[in-house]
Amino acid sequence: MKKAGKDKDVFGAVSRRTFIKGLGATAVSTVAAQTAAVAQELERVNAEKVVGPGAVPVTLTVNGEKLQLQLEPRVTLLDALRNYSSLTGSKEGCDRAACGACTVLFDGAPIYGCQKLAIEAQGHEITTIEGLAKNGSLTKVQQAFIDKDALQCGYCTPGFVMSVTALLNKNPRPTLEEAKHACSGNLCRCGTQPHILKAVLEAAGIGMAEKTGKTEGIKHA
Repeated sequence: MKKAGKDKDVFGAVSRRTFIKGLGATAVSTVAAQTAAVAQELERVNAEKVVGPGAVPVTLTVNGEKLQLQLEPRVTLLDALRNYSSLTGSKEGCDRAACGACTVLFDGAPIYGCQKLAIEAQGHEITTIEGLAKNGSLTKVQQAFIDKDALQCGYCTPGFVMSVTALLNKNPRPTLEEAKHACSGNLCRCGTQPHILKAVLEAAGIGMAEKTGKTEGIKHA
């Protein structure tokens, strides 16, 4: 450290005073930038249109058709389908994303209808169990559930069918493990999971050997 005049201890070419001034200026600049960012975000939020709490117009595209509804913003997609239209195929079980009975397709992907606000579903393609069969003809998945006795009380069946439909649309020939994973978000309290897995592979055109009621010995047909 060398002396370079009063109050000017120098480290290299930078004095202590210059260093402190630069540090202060950097801190001020950082705070100013953060403040500006917060102000911009607040401006954006304030510019957004506030809706509710009363009912507002909501347009849903369900099974290829427009559904015009008057809903409070707090209404879920499941509630809108079941209680504000005639589409009661999606079931309400737990109402907290644990059972999968309310599963619908959202732009082709399976989601829990109880966890999506109807107002947020506008502009997206929604498919329910009612939208699968065409002209009275069941899909391969629906027929396989019947052929393999993959239902008992039937309450969870629509959700399983939608999850399996999404799987086969993405992966037409899944393995047993992939089928299990696709159905892992759905719960059957009657215990028909083994038959459901058989139905998945049946719909995919994959043969299975059946031994003592267990699913094993998978082979491609």
